[in-house]
Amino acid sequence: MRVSTRFRRGAPARSGRPAGAGVGNAVGFRVVAAVFAVAIAFSTVPTPLYPLYEKRDGFGAFTVTVVFAVYAVGVAVGLVFTGHLSDRMGRRPVLIAALLGELAAALGFLLWPDLAGLLPARFVTGLGVGAATPTATAYLQDLDARARPGEGPGRFEAVSTAANIGGLGVGPLVAGLLAAYVPAPVRTPYAVFAVLLAAAAAAVTAVPETVAHPTRPKPYRVQRIRAHGGAVLFGRAVACACAGLAIFGLFTSLAPAFLATALHQNSPAVAGAMVFGVFAAAVLGQLLSAPLRPAAREAIGVAAEASGCAAVAVGMVSGNPALFLVGGAVAGLGAGTLFKAAVALVARAAPEEVRAEALATFFLAAYTGLVVTSLGLGVAAQLTTQATATLWFSGFLGLLLATIVLLGRVDRTSREGRPA
Repeated sequence: MRVSTRFRRGAPARSGRPAGAGVGNAVGFRVVAAVFAVAIAFSTVPTPLYPLYEKRDGFGAFTVTVVFAVYAVGVAVGLVFTGHLSDRMGRRPVLIAALLGELAAALGFLLWPDLAGLLPARFVTGLGVGAATPTATAYLQDLDARARPGEGPGRFEAVSTAANIGGLGVGPLVAGLLAAYVPAPVRTPYAVFAVLLAAAAAAVTAVPETVAHPTRPKPYRVQRIRAHGGAVLFGRAVACACAGLAIFGLFTSLAPAFLATALHQNSPAVAGAMVFGVFAAAVLGQLLSAPLRPAAREAIGVAAEASGCAAVAVGMVSGNPALFLVGGAVAGLGAGTLFKAAVALVARAAPEEVRAEALATFFLAAYTGLVVTSLGLGVAAQLTTQATATLWFSGFLGLLLATIVLLGRVDRTSREGRPA
């Protein structure tokens, strides 16, 4: 009989070493949530700085989307080669390694602040995020189950998605304020986050491990691509995530340049606050939708994202910054709701012993879609005006949202037709 290398929920680690040191599961849950937010926040630090890079180095919107796509490729590579490792090696060492990788990227930004350094540093950032995202998400689910045995996954779902999406908003806000009001605007934000990442890695060493080490080491293998829960459910989850990430990708890559050129808002602080507003709305959407049934959650997310994206496009075409910002907030609310629904679908469908692997597959598919979307938006911005590119983006997003509705109906119909 095969013996799992994981331990059951609520049980102590079955290894010869202590399960962890320093803090219990409840405190560890909070620590990992904060660390996850820092790791994700670092990934969006360059967002309000892109117009400064463009002005200094003379590159345009397409180069920005290439830089963003390089980051997304790094995430995908990190997911393929390391995203599943915490199921085998333990959550703690993989999360610490991911944080140290991001720390190396921060030092790269500091020491090599031009385009030639921006590309490899963004790729390494992506590697760290690719390793950290499924690991931290699974870690939070493990710790929550052990801290509150017998209770539902609601707190885990809310906290994990809030740390993920909230972190994406905090990064541009902090970086924008630092770039606007302190010296060395393209260096200081990275120095601040280098300190935060080092502190985060140190904090994780005190969190209990939730994966028991196997008695015999297993040979390394790359990430397996497996659609846990069935192809329709997995496709539905990926479509929800891609729709959310498409909005996030727009606002963390081209939106600051759109503000500066089309809407004449040049301050990094304004750009950072705009992006923060989108992600704050996403977190609000996650919190407000928590009590809802999954079908209602998806319906609200689709409606909010569709209407918000339409307002963004109209604001861009008409040169109306207020409509652009309000539309971004509404679209962010919908994106956060859909992203929460997607993570919940995958986390609930995956067996416990392959949870990080399932989440890594999910994030890999979602970030692959993000690469295609970002590059397509960058090409469109080169071929036509920024306003027209935004209209094309809105049309693409409308098709993706329609796909979510269709897959949701197919999934519900297939489940209703199964024998009890």
